[in-house]
Amino acid sequence: MNAPTQGRHVQLLDTTLRDGEQTQGVSFAAKEKLQIARALLQALKVDRIEVASARVSEGEKQAVKDINVWAAQEGLLERVEVLGFVDYTLSVNWIRDAGGKVINLLAKGSEKHCREQLGRTLPEHIEDIKRTVAYAQDNGLLVNMYLEDWSNGYKDSPDYVFGLVEGVKDTGIRHFMLPDTLGVMTPDDVFNALSDMTTRFPELRFDFHPHNDYGLATANVMAAVKAGIDTVHCTINCLGERAGNASLAEVAVVLKDKLHMRLSIDETRIAMLSRMVENFSGKWIAANTPIVGADVFTQTAGIHADGDSKGGLYITALRPERFARKRTYALGKMSGKASLANNLEELGLELSEEDQRKVLQEIVKLGDSKAIITSDDLPFIIADVLESREYRYIELLNCYISSGMDVDSTASIRVSINETVYNATGSGNGGFAAFIEAMSQILQKLDFTMPALLDYEVHIPRGGNTSALTECIITWKVEERELKTRGVDSNQVLAGVKATMRMINMRMHALS
Repeated sequence: MNAPTQGRHVQLLDTTLRDGEQTQGVSFAAKEKLQIARALLQALKVDRIEVASARVSEGEKQAVKDINVWAAQEGLLERVEVLGFVDYTLSVNWIRDAGGKVINLLAKGSEKHCREQLGRTLPEHIEDIKRTVAYAQDNGLLVNMYLEDWSNGYKDSPDYVFGLVEGVKDTGIRHFMLPDTLGVMTPDDVFNALSDMTTRFPELRFDFHPHNDYGLATANVMAAVKAGIDTVHCTINCLGERAGNASLAEVAVVLKDKLHMRLSIDETRIAMLSRMVENFSGKWIAANTPIVGADVFTQTAGIHADGDSKGGLYITALRPERFARKRTYALGKMSGKASLANNLEELGLELSEEDQRKVLQEIVKLGDSKAIITSDDLPFIIADVLESREYRYIELLNCYISSGMDVDSTASIRVSINETVYNATGSGNGGFAAFIEAMSQILQKLDFTMPALLDYEVHIPRGGNTSALTECIITWKVEERELKTRGVDSNQVLAGVKATMRMINMRMHALS
């Protein structure tokens, strides 16, 4: 029978700094650990954090000391925990000397691990645990205990698991932490096993520690809470060994929205912590990662933007404002009038119906070669379209430009002039110069002289997006005056090519 969920408070233990650091290639510097710890406890307001494993290195010990000094000053020391081992004095002394207050003792939660890895019987392991717990308590430490590989232990040797808990339950251990160490459980497995544990030992407090090997970590957290568990473990950005741990962002939102639980965390800081951990870990999350991904509050299809503007038809409880984020409407080949209108409103711009039609036409055309056009690109497109005079005396049918290091660039072009097709190749110090040489060869046949180039400007939007559109503005000397033309493209050289083609068409029109 399901445990009552409505209105219960569920604690989150974040283990980004311990289990998350077991991610391949991740190693946080001491100062990074301190910054993450502070952000987790003070900004995000998680209930507990696990920050390291004992006896790893002197550098790790110093990092733990720094965190504990800060936590003690802030009255948060009992919420900072360190993994330790059943080694009597060694882990306890390490944690004590680092200024720690809580040890999470790693005991063997399966009979196979106990027998084959430790070479101990269950009674012997229990005695070892009792001795370590007593020593920890004598040194002023609070004790929690992991049952390592509990999920397989419960499945393969349940009597061992029950005997282990029974043997140490009166030692003063605060939390018995039940990990799905290899991420093998299903939600049904979790619910049944944890319901059994909480029924057999109603006086004990159990945590659930999931892993995500089958992609079931968040679903398994839901099952654990339904079974009566009040503390679950997670990491920022799903960091952790192999496929990682449960994602804090997903767990927090699912528990609140789907099970109506109460949590301590400040949702508006989730995205900030995600970015911080990305930067410090060097592990970048996918753009479509739930809650924290770059694209998860972006509507791409025009029909969705239209539905939102007419009545919030595509808006759910996952509103971006909950997480201090904003909804955006992507521009591309699937854009509609509503997508453009939303972006114009965001930029504070107004365009006539006719100009909106032209801009949208250009967005769709650009979207065929560039998947997403950002709001930062939009001013370039608008300026380009509003300036445009669509003369079609010469049309560029094909343009192939090749560049390399320490060699001249080459350009091969094919153009149509009055329904006659011309081909030419050129070379030069850069792709644009090679294009100009090739185009000049064709235009000489028509007694068209290329005007002198006075200035060549390239603009890109702020933000460092490598796929951003490029705006190229070229100033030409035409007789005794200056003529400026503009080109916009995701390729910098092609933006210059477009500006040049516009100039040639304008001059051909003037000379006709």
